[in-house]
Amino acid sequence: MAGELAKEEPPVTNVKVLNKTNVKPQKPLGKKECQLVTFDLPYLAFYYNQKLMIYKGAENFEETVEKLKDGLALVLEDFYQLAGKLGKDEEGVFKVEYDDDMDGVEVIVAVAEGIEVADLTDEEGTTKFQDLIPYNKIVNLEGLHRPLLAVQLTKLKDGLTMGVALNHAVLDGTSTWHFMTSWAQLCSGATSISVPPFLERTKARNTRVKLNLSQPSDAPELANSATNGDGPPLRERLFKFSESAIDQIKSKVNANPPEGSGSCATTFSTFQSLSAHVWLAVTRARELKPEDYTVYTVFADCRRRVDPPVPESYFGNLIQAIFTVTAAGLLLAHPIEFAAGMIQQAIVKHDANAINERNKEWESNPKIFQYKDAGVNCVAVGSSPRFKVYDVDFGWGKPESVRSGSNNRFDGMVYLYPQKNGGRGIDVEISLEANAMDRLEKDKEFLMEA
Repeated sequence: MAGELAKEEPPVTNVKVLNKTNVKPQKPLGKKECQLVTFDLPYLAFYYNQKLMIYKGAENFEETVEKLKDGLALVLEDFYQLAGKLGKDEEGVFKVEYDDDMDGVEVIVAVAEGIEVADLTDEEGTTKFQDLIPYNKIVNLEGLHRPLLAVQLTKLKDGLTMGVALNHAVLDGTSTWHFMTSWAQLCSGATSISVPPFLERTKARNTRVKLNLSQPSDAPELANSATNGDGPPLRERLFKFSESAIDQIKSKVNANPPEGSGSCATTFSTFQSLSAHVWLAVTRARELKPEDYTVYTVFADCRRRVDPPVPESYFGNLIQAIFTVTAAGLLLAHPIEFAAGMIQQAIVKHDANAINERNKEWESNPKIFQYKDAGVNCVAVGSSPRFKVYDVDFGWGKPESVRSGSNNRFDGMVYLYPQKNGGRGIDVEISLEANAMDRLEKDKEFLMEA
């Protein structure tokens, strides 16, 4: 039983780095810069965002690496910001700068002959990924001095892993997967990418915010906020909810529509239903007192919510945290649609006006996010089952598994991914304090076991 694995497995050692190189856009682009905007800046204290794609096949590793680098040089002509660095203008406003003489993207080539794909695709833990993904514990602010994107390609016994670390002050999940899919298209033989990135960040917000940060030591709390610090040990676990489990959860949440709703608009979506299911289960597992508050936090995509809306291909961060708060006793005393209703209401209310107010408030008193800002006893959802992570096929097949690295994890962090086989199944990756995780793993109601 997985519940007995309270001790995290040791990281996969015996990963041997063969070489490090840099990849720049294939053709010279000159000097370019782009101001970071209010949506980007709060993430300067987060760590680089890490993703790991695990692939079977890719027979000739050396040849594959060269092909991936060639595709990267091509895709960086469009996504050149990722080949740049963070900078500040004379007024102290952060920007992304690109110049042809910059280093570009860091590419690390490694080998781990003793590891098979199967060793990496079980459901427990992420510690074993640490040597397969670059930039562990590197804060985004360090993008002033190092590349904004690092890629590690590691040869396995029967496949390869691609570990990527992306600077979260420069892009969010939607932009990450837009970039990854575009890179894969070019490696698979496309002559150009299907959707060019929309690079005009100031179309979403054009307030110039000056921040007095130039290195991580300027904000000593960064070092503590970006980790679980001295808190109790965490465990991470992947829970797979099949299509039929998702349908069951959704029909349970929608069985008793709230009083006086009288309109089909109040049907709870898959996301709202699964969110309520996870929030209740984690709250039970934490054994909170009835009067303890618990917060559900959604990092919502605002591309269609801002006024005027920006294209889906907007490249940058266009997310904001939306909070729902209640007492644990109240949450657990009500049927599941109570939780779903609160989450739905918070999401619906977060319109262009609310986004604008939040930005104005932040600009008047800029605050660099720390994890404790996600709320007390929180469950915070990043990533989305809508991201087509399994379409990232570089020419030798879809990934076997897509996971998040160990950066940016704290007690209650949840990442959602679609399941590999398509369909409506969802993988739920949760980080929790170890004892609460033990209880969650035995919660039949959560696991949808009769």
